[in-house]
Amino acid sequence: MRIGILGGTFDPIHLGHIRPALDIKQQLQLDEVWLMPNHIPPHKQSTNVDSQHRLAMVEQICQQHKDLKLCDIEIKRQTPSYTVVTLQQLQQAYPQHQFYFIMGMDSFINLPQWHLWQQLFELCHIVLCQRPGWQLDNNHPMQKVLQQKTRRYSAQFNISNGNLSVGSIIPVDTILQDISSTEVREKLLNHEDVSSLIAPCTKTYIQQHQLYLT
Repeated sequence: MRIGILGGTFDPIHLGHIRPALDIKQQLQLDEVWLMPNHIPPHKQSTNVDSQHRLAMVEQICQQHKDLKLCDIEIKRQTPSYTVVTLQQLQQAYPQHQFYFIMGMDSFINLPQWHLWQQLFELCHIVLCQRPGWQLDNNHPMQKVLQQKTRRYSAQFNISNGNLSVGSIIPVDTILQDISSTEVREKLLNHEDVSSLIAPCTKTYIQQHQLYLT
C-alpha cells in the first residue's frame, strides 16, 4: 500500500490538518493517510494538553474519515520523537508499504536542523505543500536539494521512476490553510467561536473535557 504520513502535535487537530491530508490522498492516489501525533516533539518545549486527549481527538477524526488512520507509534514513545527513527521503525514493521511523508515548505526549509535528516530520503518520498507566506529563496541551501530530488507526480509516477520506491520530493498544489493550533487555543481561551477552524467532534470533545481554558 501507498501510505501518506502527516505528523504533528495536533494540539488540537484542526481543519488545516484534515483538509490537506484528504486532498493529498486523492491527488496522489494514496491508499491511506496516517495521522501521527507526537508525544515529545524535539522542537517544542511541551504540549498544552496531555497525550491522552490529543490521541482521542485524532482518533475521533479518523473514525469520521475512512481515508485517515491513526498511527500511535510516536505518541506511545517515552523519549523525543525523531522522524528518521520513526520511519525506520515503520519500514521494518510494514515492509510492504511505500511511505509518503507530508510536510510544509516551512518545515522543509528547516530540514537540516532535523536529526539525520538526509536519511529521510532513504526511507520515504517527501510530499511538499505550500504554506501561505513561506517561499524558498533561490540562494537557500535547500534549493539545490529541491532541484535534485523533485519529481512531478502523475499517473505514471511509479512506472517512470522504476524501482525508485523512496527518495523523491513531490510538490503538490494543495496550499496548507492558514490555520494554526495556536490560533485555535487563543480563541478557545477567549471564548471565541472556532467552528470554522475545527471539526464538530473536536469542538464537542474540547467542551466536554474543558480543555485550553488556561
